[in-house]
Amino acid sequence: MAAKIKKGDKVVVLTGKDKGKTGGVIAVFPKENKALVQGVNMVKRHEKPSQTTTGGIVSREAKIDLSNLAIQDPKTGKATRVGFKTLDDGRKVRVAKASGELIDG
Repeated sequence: MAAKIKKGDKVVVLTGKDKGKTGGVIAVFPKENKALVQGVNMVKRHEKPSQTTTGGIVSREAKIDLSNLAIQDPKTGKATRVGFKTLDDGRKVRVAKASGELIDG
């Protein structure tokens, strides 16, 4: 089945401590059914100093389950479900269910 959420998409968090926040998808992990979203689900990590970093307590994004995310509608900016449509030239594209707008052009 085709991916409904891909790297680079703008998504809205539906549940949890970051409910309502939006961000871009950094990475998707289909086998785990999770994704990394910019600025969402921030956790503190204790890191050892290395040659490149000073170490200390660092904030970074943690993975969030795909069921807690929804694509941001390109027209309204609200959360929407994703559908698929085949264009005249044979390409399969994602479509926002709420507004009917193409998600990937």
